[in-house]
Amino acid sequence: MPHVAATAQQPEAYVWAVDDGRAPDYWFPRDCPRAMAWATSTSSAADRERILGPGGGERVHAVEYRWLDAMRAVRLYAYRFAADRFRPFGEPVPHALVATEPVEPLGAPQPVGDLFDLHEQAGIQLRVLPNLWPFWDAVIASSLGFSGIRLRNAAPRP
Repeated sequence: MPHVAATAQQPEAYVWAVDDGRAPDYWFPRDCPRAMAWATSTSSAADRERILGPGGGERVHAVEYRWLDAMRAVRLYAYRFAADRFRPFGEPVPHALVATEPVEPLGAPQPVGDLFDLHEQAGIQLRVLPNLWPFWDAVIASSLGFSGIRLRNAAPRP
């Protein structure tokens, strides 16, 4: 059912979804803060080296050590929906899909699987840090693509 999320920055009610490309953003326990960065066509070689690092692939997700037990224990499920009911959401680059009418799932929710295995299979570097803020500050000042989710739950800035 469309709803206004507690953290919404817009007044409209939506059913929220993501496609395969953005699904890795949600391979975490619900309230887990995470900072994510990825190479884009306009990312500089220096930023790729500085943020992603050598041998790190094209994408990195960072979490704090205090969330590791929750990542090991969580049982995450995903619903599947017909794509034609949704439209892209976000400017300038869409980061989600939304529908304004009720949407029926195509079936029962399916287990996502082991979150560490998912990251490995997708070639996403999973970085564990004592505090997200220094990494986040470097990421948002870079030429990489980025997303931060539930950062309000991160440890305080050092």
